[in-house]
Amino acid sequence: MDRQLTVMAVHAHPDDEVIGTGGILARYAAEGIRTVLVTCTNGEQGDGPGGVKPGDPAHDDAAVAERRLTELRESVAHLGIEHLELLGYRDSGMDGWEGNAHPDSFWNVPVESAAARLAELMERYRPQVVVTYDEKGGYGHPDHIQAHRIAVAATESTGIPDKLYYTAVSRKGVQEMFDYMRASGMEMDELELPEDFGTPDELITTVADVSPYVEHKVKALRAHASQGDSIFLLQMPEEAQHRVFSTEAFVRKVCKVPAPDHEDDLFAGLRGQL
Repeated sequence: MDRQLTVMAVHAHPDDEVIGTGGILARYAAEGIRTVLVTCTNGEQGDGPGGVKPGDPAHDDAAVAERRLTELRESVAHLGIEHLELLGYRDSGMDGWEGNAHPDSFWNVPVESAAARLAELMERYRPQVVVTYDEKGGYGHPDHIQAHRIAVAATESTGIPDKLYYTAVSRKGVQEMFDYMRASGMEMDELELPEDFGTPDELITTVADVSPYVEHKVKALRAHASQGDSIFLLQMPEEAQHRVFSTEAFVRKVCKVPAPDHEDDLFAGLRGQL
């Protein structure tokens, strides 16, 4: 493909694309930048109809995957993502679930094998910017950790991306949001933040304003209706949703171009070069 401004987001499951990167994907798509979403698994370990959990005899992995991929395509449409690439690996489930041991689960795929497939996509789309999770997968999910590993490996093996980012959740921002919701009268007694939740703010390099695309993110999140019972953000008042969804934060890990230490644009240092 022609070398044009391109961002590639590497995510583990259908629905992961929304909260941390839905805004930048919608924003850059609206700016005419090519947007590529790579989803590594089909989401088999998600909730089935009626909230049926994996391990329940009524849970149908294939049917869950089919529904979640349909929801993913709807989400992609809301966000204006130009290219969706499915690696098709089996969802490993949360840390400690039986699905972790399934021989076909993404967690058990050799990193070099999955990274080679991702590298082929990087060769095809030639993204200047790649976004994925940090080495902890954000919160320790095996598939998020594996997505991180293959994104880093493919970035290193191809040498194509000029910039590599990890999604981040501002520790200070989350605490401020909890304080705001309590002050607004929301019931928060059962929601307490672990001390190590989120990203220390001194590590965050990039904060993107995506406030014009909050509605796109909310619609995309609602598209994943089969998992909606567990999406706390959809239960928040509209004003609180806007506060949560208006910015997206990142930690820049690779940068081959001159760019400021603190950015508001993942393409800082790249625009006007092509």
